[in-house]
Amino acid sequence: MKISIIGAGAFGTAMGIALAQNNNDIFLWSHKKKVADTISYFRENKKYLKTFHLPKNITPTHDLKLSCFGSDAIVMCIPAQKTSFFLEKFHPFLPRKPLILCAKGIEEKTLLLQSDIAKNFLPKNEIAILTGPSFAQEIANGKPTALALACSDQRTGQKLQTVFSTKTIRVYLNTDVIGCQLGGSLKNVIAIACGVATGLNLGESARMALMTRGFSETCRLGLAMGGSMETFLGLSGMGDLALTCNSPHSRNFKLGIALAKNKPLSKHTTVEGILTTKAACELAKKYKVKMPIVKIVSEILEKNLSATEAMNKLFFRPLTKE
Repeated sequence: MKISIIGAGAFGTAMGIALAQNNNDIFLWSHKKKVADTISYFRENKKYLKTFHLPKNITPTHDLKLSCFGSDAIVMCIPAQKTSFFLEKFHPFLPRKPLILCAKGIEEKTLLLQSDIAKNFLPKNEIAILTGPSFAQEIANGKPTALALACSDQRTGQKLQTVFSTKTIRVYLNTDVIGCQLGGSLKNVIAIACGVATGLNLGESARMALMTRGFSETCRLGLAMGGSMETFLGLSGMGDLALTCNSPHSRNFKLGIALAKNKPLSKHTTVEGILTTKAACELAKKYKVKMPIVKIVSEILEKNLSATEAMNKLFFRPLTKE
């Protein structure tokens, strides 16, 4: 089976390594020719995923036509805010095959989910979402994890479930495309808040309180937008949230710590939660849902409040019922 992976960042490379275990022919596309050439020469992604050797059945390339021609599935592993730009420019090159979206974010300008963006450009393609608690380093290293694959078409979903299941990745099937995307996107915002609490040395209890109340905010907006409570209680909801809010490997968590300490984060690091925070605030207004933690994160990012002022404002809000 030929699988095209769009995006040779850390996660795209890791998924390539994992899927290559099933004897698939993997084509790993990078929009930068230098990156593709370097990976080909060293058989290692020295820029985004160091120390992991790429199997022989992975072909790094800068040629999108070569990557996609004859593919049985297309896996999109590019940042959420760049999905529209990529599809607008390159959708004619993508075959009418299942498109699996891995980015976790809501488009800032349009408030669209990744699946909605994809449908605008590829209305005849079956769309699926691959999400859940996972770090690229661990996937590439063969550490076990469980992921959720959401697809509205059950037959396509079952086929993809088999494709993406490996010796170390267990895939659970879901039909809630909306819920799976919102869980994966909003957890990044809550992780920033948890990172801020950690950076301010507020303690583990405070972090757990933020994570739990943040989960409630995710559920409120998710249900208002048509997601399922069962989804939010699963891998793409609570599972991904718990991992991202408690791990130093999480980019969004690290951003929160950096904000608390007034330290800049690397410009080369993609932190999906930043622009998703803005989108989530707008969606909260649109659906008339209260999301105080998301709003506080927005105020920190926009520098309206310092991290300390924001946490004080959040914890000293008027008392209410759970």
